[in-house]
Formats: sequence, structure tokens, C-alpha cells
Amino acid sequence: MKFVVYFFYNMTDSLNLPSEIYSRYGSVKRARKCFLYTAKGVRLTDMYQEGGRAILGWGGSVFTVFKNVLERGITGSFYTDFSSPCGREKSSLDKAVSELFGDERQTFVFPSEAEAIEAAASISPEGISFYRPWNPVQVNWQKVDCIVFLPPLPWTSQFCVLAVKSEILQENSSLNDKFKNFPSLLSSPLCAAVTRSIYDLIKAIQERKEKHWFLYDQILTKYWNRKGPYLFPKIPSKNYPDFVKHCLDCHLVISPRIENPSIVPFGADKGNFSLLKNNPFEV
Repeated sequence: MKFVVYFFYNMTDSLNLPSEIYSRYGSVKRARKCFLYTAKGVRLTDMYQEGGRAILGWGGSVFTVFKNVLERGITGSFYTDFSSPCGREKSSLDKAVSELFGDERQTFVFPSEAEAIEAAASISPEGISFYRPWNPVQVNWQKVDCIVFLPPLPWTSQFCVLAVKSEILQENSSLNDKFKNFPSLLSSPLCAAVTRSIYDLIKAIQERKEKHWFLYDQILTKYWNRKGPYLFPKIPSKNYPDFVKHCLDCHLVISPRIENPSIVPFGADKGNFSLLKNNPFEV
């Protein structure tokens, strides 16, 4: 099995980031854009961004869509405008994902990456890739049979999306029969929010460029190698937990795992990094 792997999401953190935040600043009362507002009145700049699921920011139109669909009461297991039987009519999520990757796709939702990969392997063992927006690894996604990714929706549950080329399922009747009745984990309100997040991502890909990420290089590249918006630590692994805590003391929330990059916070300004600049971390 061959993969084009950028990096995995892994929620088994080497230190308990929520507890570290709470012990310093209390609970998070509000989250907007790239900022977390805490009970002690301290605003934290979020560079972890839920491992990339909050890369488009906290809040926004996705939750307005979620609220509007929720108020319709269509939260049951029946098919709605947002979720339709696979193999009959394309769902809203199918259409959004097809637009994202530039070809016809059918989508399936799994509770973990491992289960999404297992399903993808049963379809095309040699044609699986992981997708991350602004990926520095160049991939022609139209040629990838099965694409696995987490949607850019900051939600507690770590559901994972598998996007399969429609022609593969259409040409293989046994595969089509296997997957056409696959149950979705997403209720209609959540499916609608995920769909909107995909369209928001398509728009953001056109708007966010290198000029938005290099602005903070003078400060950040002392500690990270930057590739696009992603920050890969230069800090030795043995010192990384202390670095995470140091950044928290400087009002910066970074990835709790050295294996997973932090992310340049879109919408921040240089002042958000002044504490780190004035209080450098010494290895």
C-alpha cells in the first residue's frame, strides 16, 4: 500500500494541553478566528488549531448553517437534502468535495483515520493519499483514487472523510453494493456544517497565500521551519514539552506533539508574538 503522507492527526498528546491551558488561564469562554478568550481575561493566539480542523478559524458561517438546519428538527436517521443514499443522488457533501478536488467524488464518513484507510484499501490499495490544504507536497488529486482527510471544521469529534472517485464505484458493482448503504456518522445539521466548511476552504485556498504566512518569519523561524502555513519544530524532542509550556506562558497555543506541526495563525499580528520575542526559549 502506497501513501502520499504529509502528517497524521493524533489526539493522543504527549502532554495534556487542555489542562495546561486551564491551570494557567481558566476555562475558554469564547473562541473567534485564531483567538481563544479565557476566564482570566487573557486572549490566547491559537497555533494548534485542533490539529488543523480549525485552520479556517473558530466560529463563522459553518455554525450559522448548523444552527439553521438544527432548528428545522431534521436530526433523525432519514435522508434529507444534506444526506442522500449513495449511488442514487449526490449529497451536498459529495458535491462540495467534488468541487474541492476537481473531479466527481463520493464521500463516506468514518470515526477515525484508521477505519477510513481500511475502507480505502479495500477499494484501491495503491491509490490512497492524505489531503491537507496548502500542502507543500505537490499532488495531482484528480489522479488519486481515494483521498482521506479531516474536514476544516473545529468540532470535538474526530470524524474522518473518505472521498472516492465516482467512476471506480460505478465500474465495480461489488464495491458499489458494499458501500452504497454505508451509514453516515453525520446528522443533517453536522453534515450541512461540514459541507459549508468545504466551500469555505475552497474560497480560502484562493485567498490565503505565502504573503500571509511569511509576515512572522523573523520571530517564528527561530523555533520552526515553515512550509506554507505549517510550522515544523526545530526544538529537540526532549525539550519540546517545556517549549509548549513556555509558549503558553507567552499566550501562544502550539501543537502539543512535536510530530504534528503548528500553524501560522491567519488574522494575527506581530504583537501577538511579542511575549515570545521578548522572552526567548533557551534550549
